[in-house]
Amino acid sequence: MSSPTTGVTDFQVTAKDDTPPVAPGANLENGDGADPDQNLRNRVFPLALAALGVVFGDIGTSPIYALRQCFYGLERVSPTPPNVFGILSLIIWALVLVVSVKYLLFVMRANNKGEGGIAALVALLNPWRSKRGSQRYVLMLLGLFGAALLYGDGSITPAISVLSAVEGLKVAAPGIEPYVIPVTVTILISLFLIQKKGTGGIGLFFGPLIGLWLLVLAALGIRGILLNPQILTAFDPIYAFRFFLDNRSSAFLVLGAVFLVVTGGEALYADMGHFGVKPIRLAWFGLVLPALLLNYLGQGALILGSRGDATQPFYDLAPSWAIYPLVALATMATVIASQAIISGAFSLTRQLVYLNQLPRVNITQTSSARQGQIYIGSVNWILMFATIGLVFGFKSSSALGSAYGVAVSGTMVITTVLAYFVARRFKWNKWLVLFLCTFFLIIDTSFFSANLFKVADGGWYPILAAILVFTVMTCWSRGRILLRQQLAEESESLDMLVKRIAQDQPYRIPGTAVFLTGDDMVPPRLLHHLDRHHVLQNCVLLVTVQTMGVPRVPATERLELYAVSPDIMRVIVKYGFMQGVNVPLALRLCHKLGLQFDIDNVTYYLGRETLIPSPDVVGMMQWRERLFAFLSRNALRATAYYQLPPEDVVELGFQVRI
Repeated sequence: MSSPTTGVTDFQVTAKDDTPPVAPGANLENGDGADPDQNLRNRVFPLALAALGVVFGDIGTSPIYALRQCFYGLERVSPTPPNVFGILSLIIWALVLVVSVKYLLFVMRANNKGEGGIAALVALLNPWRSKRGSQRYVLMLLGLFGAALLYGDGSITPAISVLSAVEGLKVAAPGIEPYVIPVTVTILISLFLIQKKGTGGIGLFFGPLIGLWLLVLAALGIRGILLNPQILTAFDPIYAFRFFLDNRSSAFLVLGAVFLVVTGGEALYADMGHFGVKPIRLAWFGLVLPALLLNYLGQGALILGSRGDATQPFYDLAPSWAIYPLVALATMATVIASQAIISGAFSLTRQLVYLNQLPRVNITQTSSARQGQIYIGSVNWILMFATIGLVFGFKSSSALGSAYGVAVSGTMVITTVLAYFVARRFKWNKWLVLFLCTFFLIIDTSFFSANLFKVADGGWYPILAAILVFTVMTCWSRGRILLRQQLAEESESLDMLVKRIAQDQPYRIPGTAVFLTGDDMVPPRLLHHLDRHHVLQNCVLLVTVQTMGVPRVPATERLELYAVSPDIMRVIVKYGFMQGVNVPLALRLCHKLGLQFDIDNVTYYLGRETLIPSPDVVGMMQWRERLFAFLSRNALRATAYYQLPPEDVVELGFQVRI
């Protein structure tokens, strides 16, 4: 695996040193600093409301299908009173221990300038200069595989969420069952089609709608609890222990269904950068957790009273007159949950592209006000076809529940492992961290092991999706290393360039030449240009774009300038992995640092390599080299990636054997 690069030939991107990329003032030892914006203290309540729509959509819609899956899914157990109390106890303590304690109180303390998620954990470990086979290198591979697992989740979540919501129509009108799949597919297609228009306007309604949804969950739950208040004793964890003693292997298998109640936990961590940890904690403990607990308890009380006849316990909680409004509200809530997952896939892809773990793709900014609102067409269409294929392939949310959980539970295991090493790197209390991570790892591996039994029934899909994405990432990253090594043999030092020009003066023409390079060597395309044309502009800029191991780099720290000779300057442009790259805009800042050149007369010289897989060159296996060559041919052109004006770009092509 390489150090992160931007994707241009021999264009290396590394942090300047091994200093952990943490926000000034962040204190990882005591967990402070997760809130990067000091003004958040004055905006906690509005941000908490906004977080409801983005952060809690996934976990907030789990009551539609999670408890039903425990008693009526493939891993079901009979709905006897001991089993009902036991499973409810497992659900309650899963929400408390996994989401509340692990993510909200522990893992969120490890953040990269306020950004969370598995990519942020990998960045905090700063593995980009690590040697292959080293501990950090292995942890980076583990983190990247965890990121790859999230793509499988990105297609399953919309399918199971929307399908489970539409299935509620069968409660009021059983004859409508043949239309469930067509209606679901229509909703999903509409959802993916609107992505390119941006979600800024719709997003204004996400928070209030999910807030209303959670209040309805709580109200329905209270209605069910009143039928059998004894259900409140399920808070006693002894019921969970008795459930395992009574059911043994069956109890272990049903853990895969119980896990569905916490599948949105990873999203809490990944989305913390949008709102800050305080608003997320306020929303969770103030509304989301109480609403979820009340609804699950209400469903449990209903199942006890129905003696197993409540096959749709969520919808059966509602009076008959409220079924259609509830289905409509549930559908809107699941669309919002799906939107959050799709947007998360866009954000994750952008991070991996900027860290050079995926090929360049076309990233469209859909909002001028919010940098996080982006659209990636290739990811959108792949997710759409995968999601629709899952609906047609599995045909019901119960069947999809067998595929759901493997990816998220695997990612949760990886998150715990990475969080341990991040905590140790930042000198947290050794024994406390070891105890907490061991405790969480026992829970996570239990859920993951139970979900592995779903592989034959559909769990193979997220694993296969993750393997495919991970293969692409490793081939692309390794291929970039080999390509840079091949091109480095044709490079020379900056001192040699100065001597070459002094000994054999090229013909000088007005204007500025910009050559993208990755280190302090002369890019081969500059040497090629001099050898062929013996012409050079009056001003030459050797520009290096560095994607740092932090989410964002302030504009005041964007540039570094180094004089190579009176007419040759090296310019280092720094971006965070959550920021878009715009080279022309960055070069305009050079004037403020005293570098004067004609910004309106700039020519950008880029290399366009034709890669030729060759068994004679020591590198990757032949099929991996062919895959890398294919990815390179289809990657976004550097002109578009760096937002260069096409009319000012000159591409120099040559062949490279890898």
